[in-house]
Amino acid sequence: MSTSTTNTQESLLPYMDMGTGFLIGLSVGFVLKKSFKLLLFFLGFAIISLFLLENNGFVTINETQVQQSVSTWSAQFQHFVAFLKTRLELFTASRGLSAIAGFVIGLKIG
Repeated sequence: MSTSTTNTQESLLPYMDMGTGFLIGLSVGFVLKKSFKLLLFFLGFAIISLFLLENNGFVTINETQVQQSVSTWSAQFQHFVAFLKTRLELFTASRGLSAIAGFVIGLKIG
């Protein structure tokens, strides 16, 4: 009877042996990539719709306002990247490496 229990435990997913940092990184990377793909899809749809509306004369676009908005969003994104870098530097070597490995694999899977 102990051999069947051992076989059952050995056949479990290999994810059971992974650390929590890896699993958290894996899930964050997976969700981030999926949400980023969805965001890019809707952003592309909005830009194409905006170009079509402008071409047909329904909307006029103020280019200076668009440039200001893009520069503001760019600055906010750079601030977010700097925040992520400082957060990653706080990890200890073992936890940080497993979390980063999980994040990279999550991005690859997603």
